Amino acid sequence: MEIVVTGRNVEVPEHFRGLVQDKLSRLERHDHKIVGMEVELFHEPNRRQQKSCQRVEITGRGGCGAVARAEASAADFYAALDMAVGKLAERLRRSHDRRKPSRRDRVAASRAAADASAVALMEAAPPVTDTIPAPRSHDESLTGDELVRLEQQWEAEYRPGRIVREKSHPATPMSVDEALSRMELVGHDFYMFACSETGRASVVYRRRGYDYGVIRLDG
Repeated sequence: MEIVVTGRNVEVPEHFRGLVQDKLSRLERHDHKIVGMEVELFHEPNRRQQKSCQRVEITGRGGCGAVARAEASAADFYAALDMAVGKLAERLRRSHDRRKPSRRDRVAASRAAADASAVALMEAAPPVTDTIPAPRSHDESLTGDELVRLEQQWEAEYRPGRIVREKSHPATPMSVDEALSRMELVGHDFYMFACSETGRASVVYRRRGYDYGVIRLDG
């Protein structure tokens, strides 16, 4: 499995790349169809977000086009990586268990096992005495005027209730079962798709308990 680690305004040291490789390689036992993992590190310069200024995003891609995602933020990259890997492990396990027969009887046990797996991943990681040097420290890489400008820009751009992100996805026809599997992999509560059985735009969504629903558009 190919693993690519990149940083946005962050220099990623080799020992951290090795840690990422070690943790993600263990996830292959949940889904052998994943052929590549992309890991991105982000540093948030806003002082108001110091407790969650380091963010890790993980995207796993399968040979059939399936995508699994997880992200987490923390005060340091090590904690963010552990949380993101734990989330991804749970989503891969839930997607795998959903395809098995008698899903309803085993889903509760699979969630508990996923939690235990995530904890084991964190505990099994070798202790790291070295820490990632702050590549973009507020005091070292930004002047006082630059910090003020960034904070003013952030306050000017932030407005509640706006559409801040827009995505386009290929409308590849798929079955309801495949749509449910992809919804579990990305960790969302709903998933829009083109139904191969009816030819309609449809949405699968999570209901209370362990049930799902389907919404189809007419016309």
